[in-house]
Amino acid sequence: MKKLLLLSVLSVSGLAHATDAVPDVVKNFSEQQGIKIIKKIDAPGGAPGWLGQYQDMGVTLFLTPDGKHVISGYLYDDKGKNLSEEYFQKEIYIPLGKEMWKTLNAAHPLKEGADTAPRKVFVFADPFCPYCKAFWSEAQPWVKAGKVQLNTLLVAFLNPNSGRNASAILNAEDPVSAWRDYELSGGKTLPKTQGDTSHATFNILQQHQKLMDSLGANATPAIYYLNDKNELQQVVGMPDEKQLLEMFGPKPQ
Repeated sequence: MKKLLLLSVLSVSGLAHATDAVPDVVKNFSEQQGIKIIKKIDAPGGAPGWLGQYQDMGVTLFLTPDGKHVISGYLYDDKGKNLSEEYFQKEIYIPLGKEMWKTLNAAHPLKEGADTAPRKVFVFADPFCPYCKAFWSEAQPWVKAGKVQLNTLLVAFLNPNSGRNASAILNAEDPVSAWRDYELSGGKTLPKTQGDTSHATFNILQQHQKLMDSLGANATPAIYYLNDKNELQQVVGMPDEKQLLEMFGPKPQ
């Protein structure tokens, strides 16, 4: 997930409140920067601290002893460990990841593999993306072995004909088989289109694109899966061998 590093100091006149309520200096700074205050945190060292969220990124805010300044940035311990990251993971990234995973599961992808497969992977793919084809091909041993369920969400933006080809696949009698034939043929086998793209198919492609954008991806393949800690992971572009093993598990023999 993305991280935010923001270092800035804001001075104001007057003392901050001594209660657990957000002090004016912290409140004013967060409003000016577009930061949503999530909660007060018990930061080590005695500095009052607050966890904030800027878009989908975390930020920690700390009040100076004079109560007149707020510092925004990461908090480290004497070993150089990023303590702010622990707050971000627990309070922002993991909850956001869970919501994103629910949204992905509520979509209607081209589903290959059993629902009982121990691992589930979602991928946004354009019909003209060569790396999407390579990823699809690499995934097949795990899919065929029942180890992975591959869920493909078609998008259309790489080529003027991306929409036409994606629509033909989605409108096929068996879209999953049509996608498989298309990938195996290197994009040469395409179901015959029946008239213009239906409004429903156009909406599906639009929804997939909006979902991909909301997840922060701007290229295909855009791949999402849960790691062994149930944390949402993103890989954009063709994964290397190490990444494939991390998302799929040991390769079937």
